[in-house]
Amino acid sequence: MLEIYLDSTDVAGIKNLCPALPLAGVTTNPSIMAASGVGLYDLLTALTEVIGPHGRYHVQVVNNTVEGIVAEARKLLELPFDIIVKIPAHTAGLSAIKQLKKDNIPLLATAIYTVQQGMMAALHGADYLAPYLNRIDNQGSDGVGVVADLQGMIDRYQLPGKLLVASFKNVNQVLQVLKLGVGAVTLPLDIAQQILTTPATDTAVEKFSLDWQATFANKLSFES
Repeated sequence: MLEIYLDSTDVAGIKNLCPALPLAGVTTNPSIMAASGVGLYDLLTALTEVIGPHGRYHVQVVNNTVEGIVAEARKLLELPFDIIVKIPAHTAGLSAIKQLKKDNIPLLATAIYTVQQGMMAALHGADYLAPYLNRIDNQGSDGVGVVADLQGMIDRYQLPGKLLVASFKNVNQVLQVLKLGVGAVTLPLDIAQQILTTPATDTAVEKFSLDWQATFANKLSFES
């Protein structure tokens, strides 16, 4: 089943969108966390109040050495939340993923720009792989093509990990990767809001209301 996440620490914004979204949880990274100025425990406590007890949170390590990543990952899992540990798919990160998966620790390999990065993380057992779609495009490569190749290899080799695609600039990019059968996406708040907003539908609903009220005033359908 498709998992939809919001890539944000804006609790108020997430609260606004949550009722209309089939939300699996929230993804964060050190840059988003630093911009918010809110510590991890306080953030996840507030998000749990908004999303509910079944929310899943993808939380990235700050350490960049194998030993530091492994130690930090284990500490993150001691927190009383459903946490997937995000680890960058660089050399140290891949080594840490390989080591941590021996203990079945839930992991996401993040900052993926190439197919080979994603494949190495998947072969080491990462539960989620996060290709940065729009950032790949910005480097002159084909973000959707990278996602398509990764999804194809996951399917071909029957690997257990699923793609959690990140870095979107518009709704069309989201639809393109969904057509590929990816397992998850994480959306910035503005893209999620665009998905939920259809001006033509709003116009149609307004016309329905005006036509109804012209005949039945303020009665509801079952009162007419």
